[in-house]
Formats: sequence, C-alpha cells, structure tokens
Amino acid sequence: MNTIFFRIYLVLFAFTTQLLFAQEYPGGLSDGTLDINGSNVPVKIYSTTEMGDLTAFPDRAINNNVVVILNGSSLEPSYYNYAASALARFKDSKYQFFDKNFKLINNPATQENVTTFKYAVKTAKPITDSDKVELETPFKIWDPSKGIHIGSFTLHFYSLMFVFAFGFGYVLMTRIFKIDNINQRYLEPLFTWTLIGTILGARLGHVIFYQPELFKEDFWSVFLPISTKNGLKFTGFSGLASHGATIALIFTTLYYSFKIIKKNPFWVYDRLGIVVALGGAFVRMGNFFNSEIVGKPADPNSPFALIFPQQSSEYGLTVPRYPSQLFEAVGYVLLFILLWILYRKTDKKYQQGWLFGLFFIILWAIRFFVEFLKEPQGDEFIQIGGLNTGQVLSIPFMIAGVVIMIVSKKFKITPEENEKPEYIEKA
Repeated sequence: MNTIFFRIYLVLFAFTTQLLFAQEYPGGLSDGTLDINGSNVPVKIYSTTEMGDLTAFPDRAINNNVVVILNGSSLEPSYYNYAASALARFKDSKYQFFDKNFKLINNPATQENVTTFKYAVKTAKPITDSDKVELETPFKIWDPSKGIHIGSFTLHFYSLMFVFAFGFGYVLMTRIFKIDNINQRYLEPLFTWTLIGTILGARLGHVIFYQPELFKEDFWSVFLPISTKNGLKFTGFSGLASHGATIALIFTTLYYSFKIIKKNPFWVYDRLGIVVALGGAFVRMGNFFNSEIVGKPADPNSPFALIFPQQSSEYGLTVPRYPSQLFEAVGYVLLFILLWILYRKTDKKYQQGWLFGLFFIILWAIRFFVEFLKEPQGDEFIQIGGLNTGQVLSIPFMIAGVVIMIVSKKFKITPEENEKPEYIEKA
C-alpha cells in the first residue's frame, strides 16, 4: 500500500514540476528535426490558426530551417482564394509543400487539391522527390481527421462521442433499472429529459459564462448549430460547458422525479451520477478530437506534451501543450468505476443522496485541479484569488456535494422501498 501512495506522490510531483518549468516559445516557434535520408536537419516548427498570421509568416526573418504545419481550417476549399494567396506567399519565399506523409507536392494548389497541402518547408538545400523525409519532435503532434467521411457527409468525431455518451448511458441506465427492479417504462422519459437538459444547459452555460457577446453578435448560434457571421454556415455546437449542463440537469431531473417516477430526486441523482461520470469521459474525448479545451504550454520533453495544429485561435500560440482533455477524461473514468463499485457492492444506494454527493465532490475536484493545466476559454470574467472561471464555478458544487452527503442520512430506504413506485415481482 505504501508503494502505491509513493507512486501517486511521484505522479503528482511530476505534474507540478512540469507545470512550474513549462517552456516559453518565443514567436510561437518549437524545435524539431527533419530526418532527410538519414541526415538530421534541425528545424523551427510553426503553426497558427490565424490566416493573417499565416500569410505574414514568410516575411519573418528566421535564420533557420523551418517547418510550417498548415492548419486545415485555413485551407478549406470554400475559402480557396485566401488559401491560394497564403500558399503563393510561401512559394515566393522558397518554401516547398508536402502532404501528410511528407511527399513532395509539385503541382500548383487548386480548389480540389488544396486540402492535401499539410506542410510548408524551407531548408538550406531544397528537397527532391527521391528524398525520404520524416519530421521528428520531442513532443507528439495531434492532427487527426475531423471525422469519418461518408460521401459528401462527414460524421464528426465530436458528435460521435456524444452519441457514445448517450448510447452507453442508456444501456447503463437500463441495467441499473433492472438491478433496482424498476419498470422500464420510466427509462424513456428520463433519457429524453436528460438529453434536453444536457445539450441546452451546456450550450447556454458556455455562452453565459464564456461568450456572452454571442447574444448580440450571433444570437441564433446560441440555440442552433449554425453561424450567421460572414454568411450562413453549419458549425455544430463547439462550445459546451459542463457547469451549465449540471444546472440544467438538476432542474430537468427534479421535474422527472416529482412528476413522472415520483421518487426522491436524490434517488435519481445517485444513479444519474454514475452515467454522467462515464458520459463526461466521452465528451472530453470529443474535445480532444476537436483540439479544444487544450492545456497550457508544456516543456517539449514532457511525456504529456502535444501540439494541436487545429486548435482555436482563442488559445493563443500553437505550441506543445498539455492534453488536459485526456487528464479530465481519465479522472471521469476512474470516478465512474468507483461509483459503480459502491453502487453494486455496498448498500449506499439505499442512502439516497450519498452517491450523488460523492459524485459532486470528486467530479468538480477533478475539474478544479485540471483547470490549473488548462488554457482559459474565452473571456475569463470570473476570477477570484487567482482562480479561473471554471475553478470558481466548481467550488459551490463541491460544497454542495459535502452538504448532500451529510443530509443523506435522513433519506435511508429499505430494498423494498427502493423498488417503488411499481414493485415488480422477482422471478
């Protein structure tokens, strides 16, 4: 047991050390190496999500070999004229273009092939078609496809993670209702209200806490997965806040508890918390695929350092960062496992509110501590004592969890009462 605690201490110490000694990246440039036919060529690596910065980059006086990772959003066929202009500037500055496999592209950019341009490279000695080229970095580069392409339609991984979250959540809640011997007819309305509360609450929470300007600048994007700025465009809901989803779920579950299943709301919250913990992990995986909610700049030699070429410009320089989405996802998976074991192996499910209180404390504690490694989202207009908006909003939820665990002693029930409102005779 002492060995386990020692290992936990070492992990926490490593996290703290990496945070305190995170490297600065002047000009947004990182260091790497081009392996050209077995010879190592030191290079500076640059990437940006801003088209203006990308277009201006060739004019920067950099006395090094350079690799520019081209952002996919800057090379969309629908904005081909801007992309062609930027690529022309690079070509005039003696840059060569490569695809994702570092194969030289000699053909001029067209609206049909512009998305194949992945790297712009400038070296002292030009690279030829016969050269074998690989980019080596001390950090990992996270630049996946945005989704599964089905004809002209793209199933985005972010949306797919939400499907998994609700799909596995439905299966898991079906299992819970069977264990508790509850009529399955109460499951469908719970799923419906949970879906409404999660999507609507998460979206409103993000806009209210992080992007309130959208109410004036792009009102319909608050409620619909579109953007009306610079023309109508389908965007999906890229801004969702867990604090908003939690608040909305509390109210929709109250309605479900009192009007539909007619049980103590804490009974529902106890079981919903198990499902939400697992669902939260899927959502953070979706953020990871979307290159959003990224971490702060990390030491490039850190085992956790990743560069997100597709990250939003709101996070600043595109440099090696912590994969804070994965840290949070792992925490939620561990929380799910803990809650499931307590639900199945102990009688705590008969102390209504105890599991939910524990869920609140641990979930928001995970969020609170991971925030130290996160880059701010939008305008952090709530800041107290050096804590950011996410941390400040998490504190009341953790306190509420403690209070709920204390008062849960008043809501103990028997196994027979647990199966109400409809007792189903066991076979």
